[in-house]
Amino acid sequence: MSKLWVIKIGGNIIDHPEALGRFLAHFAVLRGNKILVHGGGKIATRMASDLGITATMVEGRRITDEAMLRVVTMVYAGLTNKQVVAGLQANGCNAIGLSGADGNTIKAIKRPVAAIDYGYVGDILPNSVDADAIGALIGAGFTPVFSAITHDGNGQLLNTNADTIASALAVALASRYQTSLVYCFEKRGVLRDVNDETSAIPEIRTAEFEALKTSGIVADGMIPKLHNAFEAIAKGVDEVCIGHADDLLLLREQRFGTRLIK
Repeated sequence: MSKLWVIKIGGNIIDHPEALGRFLAHFAVLRGNKILVHGGGKIATRMASDLGITATMVEGRRITDEAMLRVVTMVYAGLTNKQVVAGLQANGCNAIGLSGADGNTIKAIKRPVAAIDYGYVGDILPNSVDADAIGALIGAGFTPVFSAITHDGNGQLLNTNADTIASALAVALASRYQTSLVYCFEKRGVLRDVNDETSAIPEIRTAEFEALKTSGIVADGMIPKLHNAFEAIAKGVDEVCIGHADDLLLLREQRFGTRLIK
């Protein structure tokens, strides 16, 4: 099978034009089939404020009411997505910008209301990614760039976590490609010492994950990130890599951040 990189970038890159420019230049020269998934950063919050809409966060997650859904759709699937696509075109990468609604590529369901009503937030169910359509785009020479917007198949757009979208894409395409899922953020990887950027753990196997949690080396927000990563590996993804966006080209030498494997 041929190689596929599914790479996700977050707001720490989107919010800083210089960092985004560096990343897109590196992404463009990374060889092999590629998919890029991006979040929205702080731009949606700023635009909402300009429009007199108050952004509400609960436990670090955005509440997406009707007004905020309009804003995040404009920003994520519009402004941000097209800026990323244009930047890749400028670097010779023939990208095509997508939401989950485009080509019916990713369907989701509105998150059921429990203790918290997250509004128009989408959860992706198994088998909700159209691997045939995405594979056809890749086969035609395009690099898909997915925003954090999906749809329910009945005309409703949904705000969906970009990490989740990246994982769902990697899992859906794992039977067709040798798939690596890559999360780019502001750290050099999973650190043994959170205050020491040189302490990135090169490799973590599934069996070692529990011990790292027990010892406190993996804690807080890194726990769900790694849990989701090992779930993707269990579902057929070859490896998950977590590291700093500036180090992207080290993927070619298997020296990028922390590599998670079965």
